[in-house]
Amino acid sequence: MQKSAIIIGAGPAGLTAAYELLTRTDIKPVILEQSNEIGGLSRTVNYKGNRMDIGGHRFFSKSDRVMEWWLKILPIDPNQKSNLTLQYQQKQASLKIEADKNISKDADSIMLVRPRRSRIYFLKKFFPYPLSLSLSTLQKLGAIRTIKILVSYVWVKLFPRNQEDTLEDFFINRFGKELYLTFFKSYTEKVWGVPCTQLSAAWGAQRIKDLSIRQAIKHMVKQIFISKSNTGDIGQKGTSTSLIEQFLYPKLGPGQLWETVAARIVAMGGKIMYDIEVTGLQAEGEKINSVISKNKVTGEALFFKGDYFFSTMPLREMVAGIEGTAVPANAAAIAKGLQYRDFITVGLLVNKFSESALRQGPLRDNWIYIQDSTVQMGRLQIFNNWSPAMVADKNKQWLGLEYFCNITDAIWKTTDDELQKMAAMELKKIGIIETKDVIDGIVIRQEKTYPSYTGTFENFEILKNYLMHLKNLFPIGRNGMHRYNNSDHSMLTAMVAVDLIIAGDASKETIWEINTDEEYHEGKTTHL
Repeated sequence: MQKSAIIIGAGPAGLTAAYELLTRTDIKPVILEQSNEIGGLSRTVNYKGNRMDIGGHRFFSKSDRVMEWWLKILPIDPNQKSNLTLQYQQKQASLKIEADKNISKDADSIMLVRPRRSRIYFLKKFFPYPLSLSLSTLQKLGAIRTIKILVSYVWVKLFPRNQEDTLEDFFINRFGKELYLTFFKSYTEKVWGVPCTQLSAAWGAQRIKDLSIRQAIKHMVKQIFISKSNTGDIGQKGTSTSLIEQFLYPKLGPGQLWETVAARIVAMGGKIMYDIEVTGLQAEGEKINSVISKNKVTGEALFFKGDYFFSTMPLREMVAGIEGTAVPANAAAIAKGLQYRDFITVGLLVNKFSESALRQGPLRDNWIYIQDSTVQMGRLQIFNNWSPAMVADKNKQWLGLEYFCNITDAIWKTTDDELQKMAAMELKKIGIIETKDVIDGIVIRQEKTYPSYTGTFENFEILKNYLMHLKNLFPIGRNGMHRYNNSDHSMLTAMVAVDLIIAGDASKETIWEINTDEEYHEGKTTHL
């Protein structure tokens, strides 16, 4: 009898698991998606022909396995000419048999190679991110602040904090106290909603890794003396994540790739069911035997039996829903205490940027970090710069203002109209636009976007060890593992889970090592 896998969630991890099962095994996947959309956090919202990327997704990876997987789904734009695109078009050619058989003939079904640019907006001035010690940067900072930054950096190099218990310790040891206060503190506390002194240094170790002033200077010197046309592969394995120069991007946004994957899954015999809310898992001993759910539209109770189970749903809800066997009290308490940050994107279509903003040069940024405590906005995306096809009218600017919050916060409960007005006023306040130039807008709310390293997370190892004892359950992806993964890491968790099933390997530690063990760090080369 053919075996089956029940997959909770049609985001990058869930879809990757289904695709891997169909192309490498005879196990039939059934995906249960609680919404009526594909892509999860990586979906693309289409509003009147203007496409919105929820959070911004740069397609690059240190993993050859992930890079080649993407290129099997969408090829590089054949019209882009550079050493970089030539290299990846050659790699695409090496995958020609599979690519030719599966790729849509639609001219829009392509990957673009996009320049990466992000800056920090501070005191109504743009600063490069990561910071470079250029004359322009020093002039914008002013003599007094520059001296403070240099003195505090030298001081911490001579007298570093011996223990990095908090995120503040992590930042100060790498950048000095003054630079931390100037460029990192306000934005980071907007993201997480708590002081940096209450955040674990583990967040910095995972997301920033080896970035420091020394690394930034080294990269800046390299860029001066080495032509950008010869920067090597787009995986940029020798470059810290924060320093990458270019990335792949689907022409119509990240959701385009995942919608293509979903279509292939169905064509190969997989099943995707929408509007299915998973309410529990039925366990027996150390195995899961079924998923308990309901159809959100009809209210019908549904049960799905399977041989293997992949879960990308938030761990807090998944563990609370396990029935049939007792969850250890300490593991249950840790799961219950896991915390998340929620996310609001306000999309604004505007005629133009303000003269004061353009006076500093054209805004070619993918996103801008707003280091200003007088506004709630944390980051600004310019969707035109991700892909020109993201905006219906090329003469307009399609912007995404990002707000980090909890669903209990007042901002979450604010009406869409009021949020759009507030967003426009905040952009005016910091000098980016004039409110009279706003044409249209939309509000997208996303719960549990960011697993937080607060609450009971310090004891997470106990919960992880319990989950590994459930032999046929594979928590994967960002929320499935309560880990602040990028898309490529989420995909790798699914790929490695399928590897283990094929190998008959009961040990699942290798899945949990992704994006924590040094082998998977973004600043280190890996050939996974």
